[in-house]
Amino acid sequence: MPDDGPGFFTGKHVAIFGLGLMGGSLAMALNGRCSRLTGIDPDIHAVHSALKRGLVSQAAVEPGHLLEDADVIILAAPVNAILDILRNLNAVCRNDAVVLDFGSTKRAVCRAMDELPKRFDPIGCHPMCGKETCGLDFADETIFNGAAFAIVPLKRTGEKARKTAEVLSSLLGSHPVFIDAETHDRLVAASSHLPFLVSNTLAFCTPVEAAPLTSTGFASTTRLAVSSPAMMMDVLETNKDVILEALHACINRLTLIEELLMKDDFDHLRSELNAGAENRRQIDIAKRGIVL
Repeated sequence: MPDDGPGFFTGKHVAIFGLGLMGGSLAMALNGRCSRLTGIDPDIHAVHSALKRGLVSQAAVEPGHLLEDADVIILAAPVNAILDILRNLNAVCRNDAVVLDFGSTKRAVCRAMDELPKRFDPIGCHPMCGKETCGLDFADETIFNGAAFAIVPLKRTGEKARKTAEVLSSLLGSHPVFIDAETHDRLVAASSHLPFLVSNTLAFCTPVEAAPLTSTGFASTTRLAVSSPAMMMDVLETNKDVILEALHACINRLTLIEELLMKDDFDHLRSELNAGAENRRQIDIAKRGIVL
């Protein structure tokens, strides 16, 4: 099989830290495509479930000696957990492994990757997909289909890591988007992290008495409100500065709308609402062209 095709992982030992939604879905996609697939997760129930379902060759709550000869290590855990894993990776893997992460923010992770011993070949990644639900029970390998797959190389990233990230993106049915850590974090603050905060706020501000009248609009705009608080707290902590910038822009926009309503300036309000709708259309057009 060609080195950059479906057989790329054949003969490789791939280890996944995290057997939740993302790690579990990844395990499904890689199952049967590598010589050994190892899962590590602090939740013993996730470990038992992954083994019972045959998603991995071996699994444990701690890596122990399972990762000593790993060829590819993929960190599919919350950001702060990824940072802890990176600090201890040298002690559990003695091989010259490629290290990828699926973290929601990239600056802190890439800085930590840069501190790894030189024998590791690290690269940041972020599949731009997911669900508001979490855990192995909700894993689904099709969530990657058609999604953008952000690839964030470090200065030290080698060809082996680049090729691994690109092939993984293709195998998952995603399309690679190369981007630097700072730009990634700034853009996802506006496109992912701010929507979570707005969704959560809208859910909080909606009276329970409105339940009989809620419909698709409420469901779609508040879907993110039930995302894992633990995961989102890591995101808010590691991307605080640019999330605040996005949040301030949103508050300023809502303040303008409030002022126009108070002034009964409906002509101006209509123009501002049209501008918002047009920006949404432009985002759709840019997305189809994968423009950054």
